[in-house]
Amino acid sequence: MLIQIAAVGRLKEKYLTDGIAEYAKRLKPYVKFEVLEVPDEKAPESMSAAEEAQVREREGERLLALVKPDAHVVALALDGELWSSEDLAAQLDKLGTYGCSHVVFVIGGSNGLSPAVLRRAQQKLSFGRMTLPHQLMRLVLTEQIYRAVKINRGETYHK
Repeated sequence: MLIQIAAVGRLKEKYLTDGIAEYAKRLKPYVKFEVLEVPDEKAPESMSAAEEAQVREREGERLLALVKPDAHVVALALDGELWSSEDLAAQLDKLGTYGCSHVVFVIGGSNGLSPAVLRRAQQKLSFGRMTLPHQLMRLVLTEQIYRAVKINRGETYHK
């Protein structure tokens, strides 16, 4: 199975890149895993609603350009479904069982995801109502993907 994270912006913080690299290394024996990045849109600190929508659209176009037609897309969104680690494992197992070998998790920038990206997604996932930095979300998601793979293989991993 190919699992990708498509995200807006480039990670600069060493602790985040190191953490993601560690989980990516752990995933290597089980799945093909990739993190794809698109540049974030340069924008002023304070924007009107229309300007924020334009930023989301431009970033969304970049994200969608990375997504292959056969990919199953899961968009990370505040209004998405709340899954436990076991739910994520079951979703990945179900997709693999029914012939979907390519899953893309999409993480938007600081202004969220465009309507076009949300329409392309087959599922929306939320990690709760708290707002987390989108850069940190990559690390949290990578760890949860690793945890899901271990759950599906029946292998132990710290609780």
